[in-house]
Amino acid sequence: MSQFTLPVWPFAYGGPNGSGEIKTVPDDFIVEEILGFEPEGSGEHVFLFVEKIGENTEYVARLLARHAGVRQRDIGYAGLKDRHGRTRQWFSVWLPGKDDPDWSAVESESLKVLQAVRHPRKLKRGVLAGNRFEILLRNWQGDRAQAEGQLRQIQTRGFPNYFGPQRFGHQGRNIDKALALFGGAKVKREQASIYLSAARSYLFNLILAERVSQGNWDQALAGDIFKLAASNSLFAGAAADAGLASRVAAGEIHPTGVLYGKAGLFAEADAGQIEQAVLDGNPLLVQGLKNHADAADRRALRAIPGELGWEWEHAGLRLGFSLPAGSYATALLRELIGDESAAA
Repeated sequence: MSQFTLPVWPFAYGGPNGSGEIKTVPDDFIVEEILGFEPEGSGEHVFLFVEKIGENTEYVARLLARHAGVRQRDIGYAGLKDRHGRTRQWFSVWLPGKDDPDWSAVESESLKVLQAVRHPRKLKRGVLAGNRFEILLRNWQGDRAQAEGQLRQIQTRGFPNYFGPQRFGHQGRNIDKALALFGGAKVKREQASIYLSAARSYLFNLILAERVSQGNWDQALAGDIFKLAASNSLFAGAAADAGLASRVAAGEIHPTGVLYGKAGLFAEADAGQIEQAVLDGNPLLVQGLKNHADAADRRALRAIPGELGWEWEHAGLRLGFSLPAGSYATALLRELIGDESAAA
């Protein structure tokens, strides 16, 4: 049993006023990676676009490595995908000077290779442009008009860009394990990376939660660090002037929160006071990250879904949208149905 309890993060639009079931069957939750570039057609790496049902990313990576006769570290992928639902994901396989194996031989009822194309470079973590989702919330119960009002606000203003519950492990146990790591527990490098990410994500969510509570999560504050929506570049805004406020309202730039580490860009003035108050309230996590984590980074406080659409069906509410890489579909869904949704 975890000694750590995750809070219920504040909602941006008054909280859920409905309920629905997610991932009852795989086709209730479809996610497709948006690579953001076209593989070049030649090179030492084979890019595979794989559709999988009921299998997680690491299992497929091991399967492809065995089939191609390569080491698992020769397999690349941009991000981890849950085994629940139907997911279409890119992998790369390093095959220098070798012909492609018969990729159809690796296929099964739960795995299909949709495309195979060469590229000069390995697929690295985090290079995705985003993900496209099609989700059915079955057995909707609640006020349809209010739900549509929330969706229209999300369409234009976005939603709080919380890390999803899966980042923190079952019942928040990854935070317990991060604290144990900071206390001197011996942990394998891969596991340590997971626990450090959980600690950074938790502090970020606390900062975002405070700004949601104050009603300024999607506004420019003095001292904010902003992220350009088009390029993910960061810049500091010393004063919250009308120009910055207009660009935030237009979705061109987003205020950010810190992913804490040893050094990096930190907010100042009003925005910095909010960040520092959260950090001061969590000294064990802060000191542990100073000792173990890499340099600090920044994450947008909000995400604005692309091409958000919805329709009511006999089975429930069907949603379609795209999100930037690293944003969670559950962070959008929770505004409608709370935290009852499965990890996504």
